Amino acid sequence: MEDNRNGTSTIARGSYKIENGRLSYIGHDITRIPDVFGKLHGSEITTLDLSFNNIMNLSSLERFPALTHLILDNNQLSDSIMFQPIQTLETLSLNNNKITDLDGLVQKLRKNFPILRHLSLLGNKACPNQISDSQKDEDDYKRYRCFVLHYLRTLRFLDFSPVSVQELREAAIKGQFMLIKRPKEIPEVDDFYEQDSCRYTPLPESDQKVGEHKGAYGMFKFRYTTKQSEGNRFIVNNDL
Repeated sequence: MEDNRNGTSTIARGSYKIENGRLSYIGHDITRIPDVFGKLHGSEITTLDLSFNNIMNLSSLERFPALTHLILDNNQLSDSIMFQPIQTLETLSLNNNKITDLDGLVQKLRKNFPILRHLSLLGNKACPNQISDSQKDEDDYKRYRCFVLHYLRTLRFLDFSPVSVQELREAAIKGQFMLIKRPKEIPEVDDFYEQDSCRYTPLPESDQKVGEHKGAYGMFKFRYTTKQSEGNRFIVNNDL
């Protein structure tokens, strides 16, 4: 029996199975790792599969010190995700979540999982894969792999594809420069000038009201006098 009110869950022992150190609890609409899993079985679990739920945080992960495989596909994990250090973790699957900050995620993984071998991020915006984002191309994905492998040098598989020796060499040299940070979206020009708060004008401010200005325009006539005329310099008295 489950009770998901207020983000908590009470799970009957018979509703899940543990076999050879593997605990699977898939598709039960939980929002976090149930406390009972860690309290009763944390030390014996090596594989934890919580796919197809609504998990938003991993606050109980520290209860699984022997974990080697963590599968969290199709959940609600975002950039606010926090990990607890697990020295034994080798496989982490985060497919189809809501992660957009690749740099932030990589730094967290680097810090908390020192021997990570397999990582998969397909279906997240942080992973520029053509399947999840039609605007990305193969070059975008190659740069992504290069960046990830620069910081997570223990990886042997990334998104189910093996990591080659050539990729590791390239990542070591230039991987840190491969992340493309796009500028924040700014409003369109037309939208900007339509805003009521926009009062921009290149002219200086004036207290005069409309209709009271003293400006004038038109053609100006200039009358030469004797002293002003340049042609007088070339006329002598005999010519008069």
